Amino acid sequence: MALQTSSLAISAFSVHSEGKKSNGFSAIESSFSFLGVPLSDHRIAALKMKKKIAVRAQTTTAVTTPTPSISNSPNEKKTLRKGNVIITGASSGLGLATAKSLAETGKWNVVMACRDFLKAERAAKSVGMSKENYTVMHLDLASLESVRQFIDAFRRSEMPLDSLVCNAAVYYPNAKTPSFTADGFELSVGVNHLGHFYMSRLLLDDMVKSDYPSKRLVIVGSITGNTNTLAGNVPPKANLGDLRGLSGGLSGLGSTAMIDGGEYWGAKAYKDSKVCNMLTMQEFHRRYHEETGITFSSLYPGCIATTGLFREHIPLFRTLFPPFQKYITKGFVSEEEAGRRLAQVVSDRSLTKSGVYWSWNSTSASFQNELSEEASDAEKAKKVWELSDKLVGLA
Repeated sequence: MALQTSSLAISAFSVHSEGKKSNGFSAIESSFSFLGVPLSDHRIAALKMKKKIAVRAQTTTAVTTPTPSISNSPNEKKTLRKGNVIITGASSGLGLATAKSLAETGKWNVVMACRDFLKAERAAKSVGMSKENYTVMHLDLASLESVRQFIDAFRRSEMPLDSLVCNAAVYYPNAKTPSFTADGFELSVGVNHLGHFYMSRLLLDDMVKSDYPSKRLVIVGSITGNTNTLAGNVPPKANLGDLRGLSGGLSGLGSTAMIDGGEYWGAKAYKDSKVCNMLTMQEFHRRYHEETGITFSSLYPGCIATTGLFREHIPLFRTLFPPFQKYITKGFVSEEEAGRRLAQVVSDRSLTKSGVYWSWNSTSASFQNELSEEASDAEKAKKVWELSDKLVGLA
């Protein structure tokens, strides 16, 4: 009974103290008078002590109660908000599968950077992406002006940028003559490499400003650009040569449209652009990782034999290639599985090492793969960076 009446007295003081704290013990005395219990001096002193202990305990609890947080690592900063990731070419194939994989976690807002706004909206709805987890914005990597407009629009949205995925690509394996971007670059290298290079360079400052705990820039590579693999040795093999074509502007006007200065070959132009992607990733790592803490990485998610990337190939190839990869090479990977792999490189805690080219084994376990001699050439990476800087006007 004594414990109950003491608790009641403290409660009465707490309620009254929200009004006038100076009359707190008058309230206690009133409460006990109401109960018919007279208060002696020593009992009042005891109540004062209990009151002090109770207030001290409440103050301590308010200070030490932890705030719930989401963190990718014990050593990283904490954040309560969603991450924001830009994915180029997210309206189909690998880009769409990655967007879906990240969006369905509820932890990411995916900016789908695509040429066709309506196509991207329909694609997002078709795979069940919730509108609260994605935003569609127009981007045409074949135009540096479009890249600038995209960046301006993104900055006006006032969204922080936490990760950037350079995924979009064009592939013209049967083209006998080159096509060109709005700025006069051979189309494959212009879109796959130069457009992404320009975009990444301009958005780097945005990523530096982000308070997200694990910021990442991911550039999708390809096994076809690695001549230390069987697939990389299928003609025409990737080869940047002395970069004379890149130095000349890839315009085909007074210079070659190929990076190595040779005759145009659509399939090789694509493979060369992938070598540039992987070299660019490594140069970003060498220049900025230590300074910014951003993770720069590349990957080969597996052979997505059904992807729309092969839409320009001959019909017979499109028919035979998927079963060949499924039953002969065993290298076939579905778009959904490849999307999960790329999503891992964006968000997984175990894939935070910078400067790495990621691959997966037959059991879908990730590992650090080796790049070919050319795709890991530090001096060539530096030259590709410097020449690309000049071509896009950032030198």
